[in-house]
Amino acid sequence: AIKPPYEKQDAENRPLKTNISLKQINTLATPAIIAGISEPILSLTDAAIVGHMPIHATESLAAVGVVTAFLSMLIWVLGQSRSAISSIISQYVGANKLEEVKNLPAQAIAIILGISLVVCGLTYPFSTAIFKLYNASGLLLDYSVSYYKIRIIGLPFTLYTFAVFGVFRGLQNTYYPMLIAITGALVNIVLDFVLVYGIKDLFLPLNLKGAAIASVLSQLLMAVLATHFILKKTEIPLRFSRPFNKEIPQFLNMIGHLIIRTLALNTALYFATRYATGYGNEYIAAYTISINLWFFAAFAVDGYASAGNILSGKLFGAKNYHLLVQLSNRLIKYALIVGVVMGCIGALLYKPIGSTFTNDPMVLETFYDVFWIVLLMQPFCALAFVFDGIFKGLGKMKDLRNVLLLATLFVFLPVLFITDYYGWKLHGVFTAFTLWMIARGIPLVIKFRKQFLPHVQNH
Repeated sequence: AIKPPYEKQDAENRPLKTNISLKQINTLATPAIIAGISEPILSLTDAAIVGHMPIHATESLAAVGVVTAFLSMLIWVLGQSRSAISSIISQYVGANKLEEVKNLPAQAIAIILGISLVVCGLTYPFSTAIFKLYNASGLLLDYSVSYYKIRIIGLPFTLYTFAVFGVFRGLQNTYYPMLIAITGALVNIVLDFVLVYGIKDLFLPLNLKGAAIASVLSQLLMAVLATHFILKKTEIPLRFSRPFNKEIPQFLNMIGHLIIRTLALNTALYFATRYATGYGNEYIAAYTISINLWFFAAFAVDGYASAGNILSGKLFGAKNYHLLVQLSNRLIKYALIVGVVMGCIGALLYKPIGSTFTNDPMVLETFYDVFWIVLLMQPFCALAFVFDGIFKGLGKMKDLRNVLLLATLFVFLPVLFITDYYGWKLHGVFTAFTLWMIARGIPLVIKFRKQFLPHVQNH
């Protein structure tokens, strides 16, 4: 099995005390950051290349935004298996009882793949009706449907890869997921250029459909690589076997809480996308660029959330509450630094970032008018994402569910509706997102410290 590079073994092959220094946290966080930002690069690449097509570039860019919003909902809802698997395995690693859950990943993957195939079968024939719900019509609706009918083929591959990433995280390893994600992102970029623009004297440009095909092929490649590394580099089997592991009920319970939580998250994304689409094509195009850049920054910070997920689960399993509190304090500091740095980079490259995605002057004007809000929210996002990761590692999915439900119902939606009434348009959308992130992060910090500080003070 994988032995983390930072963790030495004693004479009886038991892990020694977990190290949570900056160097050791970065051993986990840096590959996770690289792997994380590779995920939104798939959509960012589609947006950047499609936004410069000679024919219907704005409508195509808007279609990428609408479809990405819906696909993100499906992936985030069903992809929660990664966090659940990681949480269970990391706690068993901390308790030095990994052997007891070796057959869990294969069973969990089988369940998730079965659900994903059902989702594909149900959404494919109703794609027109789905995107009408996002206010898409005319050419935008046609492009959204054709793009989605190809992209949905990659959903099972993505969910499978996510589940395997969860296994690696539980084993305290983020290196192989990084290799897989980098390879997938690079291949996607090459295929995007080739398939969208075509090759002279070989085949014609496929335009928006070419971007969709490039994404699916990249997702397939990542699934193949994930299979290779999990079988060659670990002792975790992928062959489904009975009886079900004793942790399957806990896995399903975690998944249930995370699905409800993610539905709340995607309720916010749905209404944001719906309102942006309703304001006009230049607004949904600008929103597409902004939200994908937000996802990119979020996944960059998510590297520290991943470290929190991995290490908190292990420390919790080992009942090492003192180090757990230390870990949370350090991750807050590191994540805030990353959030501020991301905001500063965005500010320095404010104009070039917009022109990377489109030449449409109306889209650029709309984008520049709101992008500063995306940059300002980065430190708040960092705080919320880190504690999301910590709570997932602890297996406290119910707390995550409740916080996000309350933040969506009583912060995001009221702010969005009020600002829309007063005509704020995208300013209102991203103001709602900012307050939503604050409402997600602060309660988790308070709850964590309330629960674990007494353990430290009593010892």
